[in-house]
Amino acid sequence: MGDVTFIILTKNEEINLPQCLKSIKGFAKRVVVVDSGSTDRTCLIAKKMGADVYKHPFENYARQFNWGIDNTNITTKWTFRLDADERLTPALCKELSQIMRKHANDDVNGVTMEAWLYFMGRRISHGAHNKRKLMLFKTGIGRIEDRKMDEHTILSKGRSISCKERFIHYDFKDMTHWVNKMNWYATREMQDYIEYINNTNDGSISSSNDKGISTQRQKKFGIYYRFPMFIRSWMLFIYYYIFKLGFLDGKEGFVFHWMYHRWYRALVDAKILEQMKYNKPFEETGDLK
Repeated sequence: MGDVTFIILTKNEEINLPQCLKSIKGFAKRVVVVDSGSTDRTCLIAKKMGADVYKHPFENYARQFNWGIDNTNITTKWTFRLDADERLTPALCKELSQIMRKHANDDVNGVTMEAWLYFMGRRISHGAHNKRKLMLFKTGIGRIEDRKMDEHTILSKGRSISCKERFIHYDFKDMTHWVNKMNWYATREMQDYIEYINNTNDGSISSSNDKGISTQRQKKFGIYYRFPMFIRSWMLFIYYYIFKLGFLDGKEGFVFHWMYHRWYRALVDAKILEQMKYNKPFEETGDLK
């Protein structure tokens, strides 16, 4: 068992949560579930499977997670950021245990890892740009940066390393839920972009001391958004589906790449255009229903 507390944010996750919790059983010393108003069996399942359940109104992902850090009495050496639709594998748990023991008392304060993405039950092996994210960090040293979208874990000191094994991301309940989630993300993505171009979010690129995050954001704000609106979503789809061989993942691969790289990115552009035309005050989008 690792000296680690997992923080999992939930809202109506009765479908995903059981497998998520099973995947860390025997590895997690403690599991904290921070729920934002589930109306299904999420909280009951969490309690029955040994998690400590806290309830807190949702503002955004970063504030919700940081609330969990600050208000759930975490005493373990390490803290782990995990979503309900993510799972660890036995091989990854073994590697992380070794890393935690080896780096318990040095300046390695965080561990980044990459996902295998599953969509409509199929692993997307081609064209999916599986971003590395810092998920494991020493307690008291890591926090989520306060952004509307694309939030990363930032270390206050020390450095991070990467592990070789991947976790599993089941990014799909059904098509209706996925489309609703993308619509919710698109609003937040639009707000993030508008704040950037209005210089009200100067840290969009440079706030992180992680070179990988800074490079990723430079590509997004410095390259992608410089292409013409709506054309850029076509370019993104062609790049990932054709040149990155996304077509090799069959029908599921086509649906994923078309809906994520073409439709979702066009939706973001539509919301950016709408905001530029009408300049509506931003409203809190809340959590996904």
